[in-house]
Amino acid sequence: MPYRHTQFGWVILAVIALADVLSSVIVIAAGMAWVALLILGGTAAVFLLFGWLTSEVDATHLRMRFGVGIIRRNWALTRLRRADVVRNPWWIGWGVRFMPGRTVFNVSGFSAVEFETDAGKVYRIGSDDPEGLRRAITAALER
Repeated sequence: MPYRHTQFGWVILAVIALADVLSSVIVIAAGMAWVALLILGGTAAVFLLFGWLTSEVDATHLRMRFGVGIIRRNWALTRLRRADVVRNPWWIGWGVRFMPGRTVFNVSGFSAVEFETDAGKVYRIGSDDPEGLRRAITAALER
């Protein structure tokens, strides 16, 4: 049974909206309304790239993508060794993090599923449904 779950980045949206309002007020008051349009366009692009995270498991692959899908990764299930629910420390933050020993993809919160490939690489995908994602990966690996 395929699994698909999308987690929305409410905090990211709130921070972007606040930044948009504050910066727009400042630059419009300074008589540079065109700068406000540039800021709005830039923050809209950031939200479209990182505003939500979708995780999918089908018969052959684990897939994840941020936002509209420009930033994405796919892993063949035949290459995965294990999947465990983990909790990220606060300092890992959100977005894509390349860290010693692992790569983290996260849009909100601290819960994630950590998995290891047969090449020994470790990844974490953040999710507000980590147990559902882990179960889907584990079930697919058992097939």
